[in-house]
Amino acid sequence: MNALRLIAIAVISYVLGGVNGAILISRFVYHKDVRKYGSGNAGLTNFYRTFGFGSAAGVIAIDVVKSIVAVLLGGLIMRGSGSAEIGKLFAGFCLILGHIFPAFYRFHGGKGALCGLIMSFLVDWRVGLCVLATFLVVGVFTRYVSLGSMLGAVAFPIMLWTFGYETLEGVLALLIALLVIVKHAE
Repeated sequence: MNALRLIAIAVISYVLGGVNGAILISRFVYHKDVRKYGSGNAGLTNFYRTFGFGSAAGVIAIDVVKSIVAVLLGGLIMRGSGSAEIGKLFAGFCLILGHIFPAFYRFHGGKGALCGLIMSFLVDWRVGLCVLATFLVVGVFTRYVSLGSMLGAVAFPIMLWTFGYETLEGVLALLIALLVIVKHAE
């Protein structure tokens, strides 16, 4: 029964992750492909640098909504088996996987930082605040968004373990962090 629940979470979350706000808005509003500009990435930072602040709110809204839907649905599906946090984290992992490697866009998506941040708040607001604080402090003092994103990702599993989450939850958080770090390392 849990295997079917996990499969459902994986499919739903991956598909939602593949809904890329930067690609959709650049294509339908600007009639361009954000991946052909700047860093070539289909993420919020490249979209903002390419098209400006005006439509970036739409990209943020799409990423926030898809993250909330996927993570809460994952928790809801697994709540029946007593593993709501596992469901949320697994949904977050599959969401970020779909965001970074969307089948709809030839596996060329964003870097997953905003989806990861939203997921961290939905798993535990205290963890989310620590991840956000890490990102902001590093970003403000170094002026490197990627470095802030990577260190925020590192903070995620550390904060989960700090607040007493179990090993499996920490391992899922570590896998999520590795996805975000690998995409930002370049």
